[in-house]
Amino acid sequence: MARVSPRTFYTVFATPIGDCAVAWNDVGIVAAWLPEASRGRLRSRIANRLPDASETVPDAAIAETIAAITALLRGVRVDLSRVRIDDARLAAFDRRVYDAARTIPAGRVVSYAELAARVGADATAREVGASLGRNPFPIIVPCHRIVAAAAGELGGFSAPGGTMTKRRLLTIEDARRDGADDLFDAPSGAGTAAG
Repeated sequence: MARVSPRTFYTVFATPIGDCAVAWNDVGIVAAWLPEASRGRLRSRIANRLPDASETVPDAAIAETIAAITALLRGVRVDLSRVRIDDARLAAFDRRVYDAARTIPAGRVVSYAELAARVGADATAREVGASLGRNPFPIIVPCHRIVAAAAGELGGFSAPGGTMTKRRLLTIEDARRDGADDLFDAPSGAGTAAG
């Protein structure tokens, strides 16, 4: 007997950075979207990725996830690592990358090479970057928290707005590297005036 795919639903919701969306089924979140130029364009992207999804009012669990995403985008350091996602259709490597990325707390960043080391010996920074470019769960799988190794370089970001959106998300989170200069400030000692 053929396995029936679970029904998929979605909702669009307002956040401090614009309208976002999540789609879910009975397993968990199947996709998330950052703001587009308009709600209509956002709905078009949803329809392109999930043509059979129905727009509906979220249940309590999804409403809680939406509230947490909205709080995070207001600057509250919220932990989204417990949000259930349905990653069954993803490649095993992508699941490993996303699991590792979800351990990076709000307000922290790591490099692509550091994340690759967390994923395993078979992972490279380039492969990790490619996997993050396919991330269907932005914010929930915080790909914006993975940056290039060079100080002050963000690396790519495939969401609408590209690296400008990535920088905005990291600024909202007041992101920092452990033991390193801030991504947005001059290196230690630079720009200080002599007394």
